[in-house]
Amino acid sequence: MANPKEKTPMCLVNELARFNRIQPQYKLLNERGPAHAKMFTVQLTLGEQTWEAEGSSIKKAQHAAASKALNETTLPKPTPRPPKNNVNNNPGSITPTVELNGLAMKRGEPAIYRPLDPKPIPNYRANYNFRGMYNQRYHCPVPKIFYVQLTVGNSEFFGEGKTRQAARHNAAMKALQALQNEPIPEKLPQNGETGKESEEDKDANKSEISVVFEIALKRNIPVSFEVIKESGPPHMKSFVTRVTVGEFTAEGEGNSKKLSKKRAAMAVLQELKKLPPLPVIEKPKLYFKKRPKTILKTGPEYGQGMNPISRLAQIQQAKKEKEPEYVLLSERGMPRRREFVMQVKVGNDITTGTGPNKKIAKRNAAEAMLLQLGYKASTPLQDQPEKLGENKSWNGQNVGFSEPTSNSKYCFLNL
Repeated sequence: MANPKEKTPMCLVNELARFNRIQPQYKLLNERGPAHAKMFTVQLTLGEQTWEAEGSSIKKAQHAAASKALNETTLPKPTPRPPKNNVNNNPGSITPTVELNGLAMKRGEPAIYRPLDPKPIPNYRANYNFRGMYNQRYHCPVPKIFYVQLTVGNSEFFGEGKTRQAARHNAAMKALQALQNEPIPEKLPQNGETGKESEEDKDANKSEISVVFEIALKRNIPVSFEVIKESGPPHMKSFVTRVTVGEFTAEGEGNSKKLSKKRAAMAVLQELKKLPPLPVIEKPKLYFKKRPKTILKTGPEYGQGMNPISRLAQIQQAKKEKEPEYVLLSERGMPRRREFVMQVKVGNDITTGTGPNKKIAKRNAAEAMLLQLGYKASTPLQDQPEKLGENKSWNGQNVGFSEPTSNSKYCFLNL
């Protein structure tokens, strides 16, 4: 089926049968065809009427017979149920709190939610003293309701619900109905008073305990919370917590340690807010000396011990000048005693270098250019030891040295 929530024909036939208080019966009549392409014939009996249908499986044949029955039956059909109303009436499934946040940002007035203590519920003795046939006492539980206070600018709204979030949605709906048609207030110039109000708004989103610790930290005052009393039966405990912030002391009572600590913080906050404001100290601006982007590479001793080719290229990059240009001028000499002449150009300066191969000639040319530019000579690299077994020339003839093996007693010299 295209829609997974749509009812199947067999399901609709079952509803029709329950409505008419009869039992539908499916019966397999025939099975034909090869094993990989079987066809099944099923008969559906509904009251005194019967229908037959075929399908590539028993289930498909049953659905086909049910479809025939729904179209051809004369039994009275049940009235269809009305569709369920959508609980969320907001377009695009936007929650009221999200919509209110957008409106509050436009108005420049933050939406602040404050949870409220639940209202006292009347104690109905009938609920607690009801006794059954065996003299048991029954307790009828009362559903818990959450309450929230919403502040948007100078307006206050109250919401309630079965959960904390439902209470927020309820308060947000009330605020939307009241603020949607009101004009957006103009922004007032920022001054000291507005700065204080903004700090109070920020503190409203924090817990009272966090605000106490922040004030104590700013004023360098010690803070301590201590449970000084615990009373009552195990199922109805009562705690008293004392908070000490410097010279100020307050107590709070509640049915949990957390609640008593919170109420003690609320009591001491009233005293802390009466303290004079702290003087504003402007921090001196720190100035950092900028490091050079690149290491200074223009000194005459820079790069000693490096390859002259790499050294010359790095110096040109540090100067932000054009890289050196190398050109092979000539190649002369016998095949086994070749001599290459390489030229390097840096700006208007030109030097040359020779060597038995192009690499050495290029290196000598770079070294000559460094000396011409005023840099000290590069430290020559140590020559690698000659490999044993290489062919050497002696009196114009090739002399071959063979490495001795573990099984040989003599080394032969081939002239």
